Order: sequence, then C-alpha cells, then structure tokens
Amino acid sequence: MAAAQGRFSDGADGMDSAEESSVPLPFRRAVDGLRKARLRTGIEIDPTKPPRKLAPHAYALEAAVVDGEDDLADGRLILLHDPAGHDAWQGTFRLVTLVRAELEQEMAADPLLPEVSWSWLTGALDARGLTYGEASGTVTMASSHYFGGLAERRPATQIEIRASWTPREGVGGVPDTAAHLSAWCELLCQIAGLPPVGPTDSGTGVVSLPQRRGPHHP
Repeated sequence: MAAAQGRFSDGADGMDSAEESSVPLPFRRAVDGLRKARLRTGIEIDPTKPPRKLAPHAYALEAAVVDGEDDLADGRLILLHDPAGHDAWQGTFRLVTLVRAELEQEMAADPLLPEVSWSWLTGALDARGLTYGEASGTVTMASSHYFGGLAERRPATQIEIRASWTPREGVGGVPDTAAHLSAWCELLCQIAGLPPVGPTDSGTGVVSLPQRRGPHHP
C-alpha cells in the first residue's frame, strides 16, 4: 500500500540562514527533499527553529502523530550539514532525532522493549533500501508515580528515543532526505502504536506498540 499524504503546515522556515541564496546547493536540495516528502495520514509536521551550534547549516522539523484531539507521539528531526565534512559523521550530512510517546504499563515492563524500539528506526531505514552509517542513540524509559493531591492520576511511563545517523550522499552529494523523512515518520508512527505501512509492510518482522489515545489525564 502506498504511503498516504500527511500534512505539512505553513509554518516558519526551519532553515537557519539569513540569506537562503548563500546556503550550499547540496544543502538546499536536501531541504527541498524534506519539504516535498510524502507523509502518511495522521502526521502533522512543521518547520521549527534549528539549533545554531551543531553545524554550519541546519534545518529542523517537529511532528506529531494525531488521532482526533490526541497526540499519540511527537518528535523532532534535524538535518545538519558541514560542507567541510565531519570526522565523527564520516560525511557532510547528519540526521539527529528525538521521538517520544507514553507507554501502557504492561508494555513498559517488557525487558526487550529498548531493543525492539531501536529496531523500528533501523528497520524503517533498511526497508527503504537506504544506506547510512555511524548510527547511534539511546532508548530511555521514565516512570512517574503521583502522590498527595495528584494521587488520583495513574502511573505513567514515557519512552524516548534519541538517535543520529549519517545518510549516504547520492548524485551531487545530496542524500535522499525524502526517504529518510519517510523512515523517520514510520518510527514515529510505530512508537505511537500504529501498524507499519508501505515498505515496512514487507515482512521485516518489526512489531509496533498497541495503539494508545494520548496521555493519561486525571
């Protein structure tokens, strides 16, 4: 099944540059790839202010998986570019992300969940035939228990995935950022509990969390 079209809202430009014409052409083309990517239904995404100190050029997006009035998961994806190259990246581009969602308690108790969660990212990239390097990251789960005036709230556990990887450059030194964004959106949907679609439906063995309907409230 082909990926459905999500929503790219009209927000502030996420490119950290006073004059876009001064930005290197490979970076401009990489950003164009992000802007033109097809997104599956249920994802709302906006450009946002990028960090200024990680690389000479940066572009950032923030996104949420929505179901009616509920946000099932949210995240941020940053595209970094250093025309001179970066030893730690082993390339001139780097993608950096943070995604997070609230877990059901029974899922939070699964000792294999961190490994499974990391496989959602690598599986989504591999399913699209993307070549990448220097992948690294963390999977963190944090539990909250409420007392006193907040005692009526149910305990809550949030999962957070932080990751970065180097997309391999193609023609003209430009990575396929549209495909990388599609893979990232698949990660966001899986952490939200939605089933995989498109390339990740090809028997990779990746599993998703049970669907949730947003944060628990008192």
